[in-house]
Amino acid sequence: MRVATAAEMREIDRKAMDKYGIPGIVLMENAGRRVVEAVCRHLGGDVKGKVITVFVGKGNNGGDGLVVARHLLNMGADVRVLMVADPEHLKGDAAVNLDIWRKMGQKIYPIYKPNGINLVKVSLMSTDLIVDAIFGTGFRGTVNEKIGRVIQLINASGAPVISVDIPSGLEADTGRIGGQCVKAAATVTFGLPKLGMVLEQGVSVTGRMEVADISLPKPLLSDTRIKRWLLSREVVSRWLPKRQADAHKGDFGRVLIVAGSVGMGGAAMLTARACLKSGAGLVTLAIPEPLHDAVAGRIPEVMTLPLPHAGGALSMEALNALLEKQQKIDVLAIGPGLSQSDETVKLVLELLPQVTVPTVIDADGLNALARDTAVLEKIKAPAVLTPHPGEMARMLEMTVQEVQDNRVMLTQQCAEDWDCTVLLKGPRTLVADPAGELYINSTGNSGMATAGSGDVLTGIISGLIAQGMEVSRAAAAGAYIHGLAGDLACEQLGSHSLLAGEIIDYLPQSIKRLAR
Repeated sequence: MRVATAAEMREIDRKAMDKYGIPGIVLMENAGRRVVEAVCRHLGGDVKGKVITVFVGKGNNGGDGLVVARHLLNMGADVRVLMVADPEHLKGDAAVNLDIWRKMGQKIYPIYKPNGINLVKVSLMSTDLIVDAIFGTGFRGTVNEKIGRVIQLINASGAPVISVDIPSGLEADTGRIGGQCVKAAATVTFGLPKLGMVLEQGVSVTGRMEVADISLPKPLLSDTRIKRWLLSREVVSRWLPKRQADAHKGDFGRVLIVAGSVGMGGAAMLTARACLKSGAGLVTLAIPEPLHDAVAGRIPEVMTLPLPHAGGALSMEALNALLEKQQKIDVLAIGPGLSQSDETVKLVLELLPQVTVPTVIDADGLNALARDTAVLEKIKAPAVLTPHPGEMARMLEMTVQEVQDNRVMLTQQCAEDWDCTVLLKGPRTLVADPAGELYINSTGNSGMATAGSGDVLTGIISGLIAQGMEVSRAAAAGAYIHGLAGDLACEQLGSHSLLAGEIIDYLPQSIKRLAR
């Protein structure tokens, strides 16, 4: 499903009205009806006799709220409309719906006046549900002190909140919350999800997101100029490579994983095991010679390539063996547990420009590139970089906070500048390709913030590429499958004790669900 900015959504609305001739008041009516349906579902189907408080702002979002109020009133609910702005400031279709409400003999409670907070307190004492129609997608910055206090009371009321299009106080394009923000149980958004709702902070206040059809023409919602996607089960299922009945292991690709050092052998084994569990046909683990005996006995399905080392980490003497081996593989994964020794860094920087197969670069592979990002310009083969915010910060010579504050922009800019696919880890992992496509992951949980989880992801992505997936889709699908496996594991084991190896254990169930 595509994900829109506020400006893109306004343009879709404009074209629906100007090009297709759909009156704005019809769109507003449809939007209100979809919210009413959500309210009914939340209250068990029957709203008769229920007390519902609708908070209305001065924009079109407020007009949607007035449509909601009218229909709920007609269904027998006890509806109270509380306005946070002077009713005379409503214009256009919103003003029409305000006039209808008044002609129905219904009151407007003016909470923008000096005694407004008391009206809010009294109303919320007995409400069964709250409809939030204060701010729409045009909101930016910080709510003022008066409305901030109203939002505080809404959140403290204990009543479930249904937000109209977007929670009030959330920025539609960034997901930033600059002060107070409504915390919704559910948000009914219109046409397409808004970018800020599917990013980190936005997810925490949006609640269950329902994308509602308000009769916007399908060609507008399929505009190819909108290049952001929220990953879903349906999308990833379509991408998964099909397996023929007469296939053999060579059909599912050969992966070489360059990983591990003394004390960090676990990273190499996690990557290799995840790669196999993701469906790769043949996996070879290239490791420092001192790790060979321990690793070879732990994962019998993985072939090993012991290589020269210096102090337990791969040395420059391993270069020729790796270059020779790459002639017989389909995918290279490099980085997990390699170490940041000078010898290993030099090896990585010498090797990458000579690689001719798709490459997944993670962990110490990224730390090596942080010493000389100019090497990225010399990489010829398609590459996927999988940094967490700290690794991204080192590569860009900025702070982690600066990375986190600009996740979308930096991920897309780096993909373009480095001419590769960039996967920025974190809640709502982002994947961008050089052509400008951005994928936003919707799976995963806090239990996955554990040692080795990133190594598992590297293995999954490598395994998907080996089976023939295009690299950016493999990265996006890998993030989704990784998160789904983590979610399945969390359901059974909880989030506090989840281990990276247990995420691998749930990969078969994750992939089976998608394949089904």
